Amino acid sequence: MTTPDFASDDDVPIPYMARTRAYYQAIGYDTPYRWAHHATVPFHPLTKPLSQSRVTIITTAARFDPAKGDQGPGAAYNGAAKFYSVYDGDTAATHDLRISHIAYDRTHTSADDSGTYFPLPQLQRLAATGRIAEIGPRFFGAPTNRSHRVTIETDAPEILQRCRANAIDAVVLVPNCPVCHQTIALTARHLEANGIATVVMGCAKDIVEHAGVPRFLFSDFPLGNAGGRPHDIASQAFTLELALRVLESAPAARTTVQSPLRWAENAAWKRDYNNVEQMSSDELAQRRREFDAQKAIAKTVIAAA
Repeated sequence: MTTPDFASDDDVPIPYMARTRAYYQAIGYDTPYRWAHHATVPFHPLTKPLSQSRVTIITTAARFDPAKGDQGPGAAYNGAAKFYSVYDGDTAATHDLRISHIAYDRTHTSADDSGTYFPLPQLQRLAATGRIAEIGPRFFGAPTNRSHRVTIETDAPEILQRCRANAIDAVVLVPNCPVCHQTIALTARHLEANGIATVVMGCAKDIVEHAGVPRFLFSDFPLGNAGGRPHDIASQAFTLELALRVLESAPAARTTVQSPLRWAENAAWKRDYNNVEQMSSDELAQRRREFDAQKAIAKTVIAAA
């Protein structure tokens, strides 16, 4: 009798919502955060083939600003680098975008390859080969916002307006941190409800599906790698192509496709992210101090904006 080739118990999507809830309770915040959750999901099919469509990217990465402290690979969480208003950038240019301002997985990735979280080079390649008709003239930066209301009432409508001004047919949205996944999900929903087809490329399956999006490509990678493995162009090309196939072929809302790519054969890396069961009381106390310090920085940045 043979033994079934079962995967390890770790080899399941990380429960980010539960981990986040437990983490903030452990550092002293008693009111649990309410994640966005919807019973219905808008769905707008592509109105023409991608080979005839104008496509752009929405990202939660921030433009590098040398005046805002360490934003380099592996930098500690840097609240001073956050942005609080929608921005855009020229898709024909080269951009230095960073994710030091958000809670990506700093244990298992260093964010030293922007291709893992900003797939513009791959989209440019696909435009050159005719896979898509063209890239929209601008990409858009969506502020990572814990407030559902601000995202729904302010940021998502602003992005919709800019997409319409750029005659965008379809959008690829790429989040990084847990809250980024919610922000991007809410933005995708708003675009879809207003006639623009979307696909979310992300790593936090529970958050995106809880919010409810039309199309979702799930990569079971550490946060910050929704565009593919770092320094692995083949992985990044495959991931974006798979996202476009989901964009084309999803039969209805709430379509999730999981990438077959694996981060590592050993899934034990999934135990680490914000897992209070693996933190000492001293570490939790230190994290509370760091969190309070970052909140103070954020208030200063917002006041100066």
